[in-house]
Amino acid sequence: MTENAQQQPSAPRTELPTQYAPADVEGALYERWVERGYFEADAKSEKPPYTIVIPPPNVTGSLHLGHAFQHTLMDALTRRKRMQGFESLWLPGMDHAGIATQNKVEQQLAEEGKSRHDLGREEFVERVWQWKEEYGGKILGQMRRLGDGVDWKRERFTMDEGLSEAVLTIFKKLYEDELIYRAERIINWCPRCLTAISDIEVEYQEDDGELVSIRYGEGDDSVVVATTRAETMLGDTAVAVHPDDERYRHLVGKRIKLPLTDRSIPVVADSHVDPEFGTGAVKVTPAHDPNDFAIGQRHGLESITIMDERAIITAHGPFQGLDRFEARAAIVGALRSQGRIVAEKRPYVHSVGHCSRCKTTIEPRLSMQWWVKVGPLAQAAGDAVRDGRVKIHPEDMSKRYFDWVDNMNDWCISRQLWWGHRIPIWYGPDGEVVCVGPDEEPPTGEGWHQDTDVLDTWFSSGLWPFSTLGWPEQTADLRKFYSTDVLLTGHDIIFFWVARMMMFGLYAMDGEVPFKTIALTGLVRDERGKKMSKSFGNVVDPLDWMDKYGSDALRFTLARGANPGTDVPIGEDWVQASRNFANKIWNATRFALMNGATVEGPLPEASKLSATDRWILSRLNETVAQVDAYYEDFQFAKLSDALFHFAWDEVFDWYVELSKTTFQEGGEAAEVSQRVLGEVLDVTLRLLHPVVPFVTETLWTTLTGGESVVIANWPQDSGFRDPAAEKEIETLQSVITEVRRFRADQGLQPGQRVPARLTLDGTALAPHEAAIRQLLRLQPEGEGFTATATLPVAGATVALDLSGTIDVAAERKRLAKDLAAAEKEKAQATAKLGNEAFLAKAPDQVVDKIRTRLAKAEQDIARIQTQLDRLPAA
Repeated sequence: MTENAQQQPSAPRTELPTQYAPADVEGALYERWVERGYFEADAKSEKPPYTIVIPPPNVTGSLHLGHAFQHTLMDALTRRKRMQGFESLWLPGMDHAGIATQNKVEQQLAEEGKSRHDLGREEFVERVWQWKEEYGGKILGQMRRLGDGVDWKRERFTMDEGLSEAVLTIFKKLYEDELIYRAERIINWCPRCLTAISDIEVEYQEDDGELVSIRYGEGDDSVVVATTRAETMLGDTAVAVHPDDERYRHLVGKRIKLPLTDRSIPVVADSHVDPEFGTGAVKVTPAHDPNDFAIGQRHGLESITIMDERAIITAHGPFQGLDRFEARAAIVGALRSQGRIVAEKRPYVHSVGHCSRCKTTIEPRLSMQWWVKVGPLAQAAGDAVRDGRVKIHPEDMSKRYFDWVDNMNDWCISRQLWWGHRIPIWYGPDGEVVCVGPDEEPPTGEGWHQDTDVLDTWFSSGLWPFSTLGWPEQTADLRKFYSTDVLLTGHDIIFFWVARMMMFGLYAMDGEVPFKTIALTGLVRDERGKKMSKSFGNVVDPLDWMDKYGSDALRFTLARGANPGTDVPIGEDWVQASRNFANKIWNATRFALMNGATVEGPLPEASKLSATDRWILSRLNETVAQVDAYYEDFQFAKLSDALFHFAWDEVFDWYVELSKTTFQEGGEAAEVSQRVLGEVLDVTLRLLHPVVPFVTETLWTTLTGGESVVIANWPQDSGFRDPAAEKEIETLQSVITEVRRFRADQGLQPGQRVPARLTLDGTALAPHEAAIRQLLRLQPEGEGFTATATLPVAGATVALDLSGTIDVAAERKRLAKDLAAAEKEKAQATAKLGNEAFLAKAPDQVVDKIRTRLAKAEQDIARIQTQLDRLPAA
């Protein structure tokens, strides 16, 4: 009947406190788990491996709700697999976060009145390492608070010695395979961070700007162009028109005067130009716009850089030395004074790119940078999903993945920073270029120097699934735990991280995928579904909620909202409700222990079990099967909901309550129920453990005497089902629910006792009379019993004597008044919905509201009429 018996020896039970206090147990429990090595994985084990590598949080970071959300889900997956007998590895670590960390230290230096240039490169990097040791890794301690079951002995950092070797190895390999190259191209430049950033590190937002139309040239040889960035005209080297545009055919090949300069520029014909947009003519600034750069390449145009790295104008003339935005206003003013402004539109709302880290407006800039040729790598990353080697869950997220990998541009990997993996390229005095691998000595001698740039942070984190396991060495960890099983991460970093790992994993590991499943989650939002933002004032520190309600409460709330790929709203009320659930588990287990619940010995044979016992065991096995199915489909919300309703509704609200009568009567039936209740709680606590580890550890070890639920066996569905018992208890529940509803409708207090006559003969309810009377607070009918209300339910009859409990006449009068109000509401709503003129004019939401009012009025009428019918005559 059950396959869930535990192997742990039984130990003397300890008393549970009357109330659960998370702060008193969580920290000590976690440290005990770590000390006993429960989370450590053994590469020599013969158990099947199960591996998840943590998306490495920034060394600058602290635990936010997004971390707490994803960590809860990863922890649940690895805890369950460990209980199922897998060698379960959840590998932790941190990312060096190049720009963010360098900014932190530069801010610290600024407070001392210094810059990084005052220290020099080596001293500055040493200062960053000092900062990392002192302030970095704050999040790691917070992960312990949350209960993350990671293998701390395998903790990695993207700039530790082993990962640095991996970076050098793959750079050298890519370079020799001609997949890394250096070229001058337009890049996204941040004038605040003073570095190139990739396309995916640019955040676009709608900004108020201006659109000015400027006349270039004179008379018949003039043309009007429109721009939102007037300052870039100083770098124009052409005007482009469409080859088929008759309006400008006479100008193609001619040169026209560029206003405010002493230069003339050609008019070129290029099919990229849209003749239907604006005037059909566009200014071409190859050094400051990616599309213009492409036009310039096709037509052999000069590229003139007019700004420095801080976006200060460097072009000779009256605007030299101005900030780009100051220059914009000054140039428009100068053009206006010359009568060259044809039209101005303010505000002109358009999409503008900003640095994702400091929010500064990005400046497209022509720059010499290092690039990864992504074509063949991206093709392999797409093929791995198309041929089924890697599954994306939910499947409908695959389109976003393919949209990215199938249209990926070459990746700019160089950053003009000092903190990070320095590019392993040396330049010689005679133009030599040498790539130096991890075991090679760099060239020395006069004139040799290393490239000053560092690699994009995502370059090293793209190696994470295999570099953390020891690659390029063929370690025991790499052989045992690669490929990893699941990458669980937010859908917002498919482009940043997921695609990078796919490309590098397939390339470095000879076509072996870095993970078998990509499980994408949504983002955590506030209770109204709004994005959390400091500017909105709705950001929540998860530590505050953990302090107030316990880590289990936060975890369960997050898991219960985790539908695949869908954003997760969360509010404090929900965390409080989860805390109440933890308290309910606690109180139910205390009751069970006080009434002799036990896990010792086998379950009694089915013939000795009551219908109630068989029902709960049948429901228990069905729940095990449901939870397993939901785990395999990453349906965390559904599995959490199934566990909540089984534990609260069926175990605590029904089985525990129904068992009270049995325990009071004593005898063999009580002993059977003690064993069944012990079994049900044992399995339920194990099912709940991966999501709510702390309270379940305390309760399970107390109930069973086992060493730890962390290393307990995961429950298995024995296949036991008893449809007849389930139907019988459902009938019992319907009787109790219906009578409770009637009592509430009549205004009776829950504990108020009422004389009743039960007619149960010939029904399945006959064995349950004692339980029915106890749960419904029904007294024996006694002398002078008068049936003032009779409820036929499920083939049985419950007759109640309400003569001494309610004023029937007053109750009839009250209900009659409520009925009249409901009928009036129905009549008004019906009249409006029958008025064709009203329906033709009223907005849809108004009509829907009236339909809702009508439906509610009809429900109220039916409910009140039923109450009246059940009352005795006045």
